[in-house]
Amino acid sequence: MESRGSVPARPATGNGGGSGARGGVWRFTVPTADASVPEARHAVRDLLGRQGLAIGDEVVQGLLLILTELVTNAVKHAALLSPEVAVEVAVGAGRIRVAVEDDHPYRPTALETDWRHTGGRGLLLVREIAREAGGAYDVEPTAGGGKVVWAELPLGAVRPGGGTPALPGPVPPPAPTSVTSRRPDPSAP
Repeated sequence: MESRGSVPARPATGNGGGSGARGGVWRFTVPTADASVPEARHAVRDLLGRQGLAIGDEVVQGLLLILTELVTNAVKHAALLSPEVAVEVAVGAGRIRVAVEDDHPYRPTALETDWRHTGGRGLLLVREIAREAGGAYDVEPTAGGGKVVWAELPLGAVRPGGGTPALPGPVPPPAPTSVTSRRPDPSAP
C-alpha cells in the first residue's frame, strides 16, 4: 500500500538515529479486523528486535501499548471506509514514532475521563503515555481524505553496549515455592 497522505511510503531507511539507535522508516498494512491488533503488535516487536535498535524496555512497552490502541481504534471505527490500515514505525533524531493511517475522514479526539463508560479512553491513554514520556501525539488529515494518528516517544537512555533491547513477551509462570509458617519467637524483643 503506498502512502495516501502525510505518512511517507515504505521503506525509507537512514541513519538519523541519535541516542545510539539506527534510524529508518518501516511501513506495512493490515486488514481492519480484530486479528490485526495482535498481528501489528507482534510485527512491530519483531521489527525492533531484528533491527537491533537500542531502545529501553519502558519505551518499547509504551510504544506497543500505543500501537495497540491506535490499531484497535482503526478496526473499531474506520473499517467501513478503510478495508486496511497502514502502520508505520520511524526512528530518528533520538525519537521513535508509530503512526496508523486509515481512509476514514473522522478525526478522533482524546476523551476526558468519564468512568460511567467502559470504553472510549484509548486516545486519552495514548496522549498520557506520550506526555509522560516527553513525547507527543496528534491526528492529521491525509491528502486522500483519511487520517493519520501518530505518537512519538523519546528513545531515552541507550542500553550499555548498544545491545538489542529485551522485548516484552509472555511472562512465564512463577516457579513453585514452598511456604512455611513461622511463629514469632516470644522471647524476641
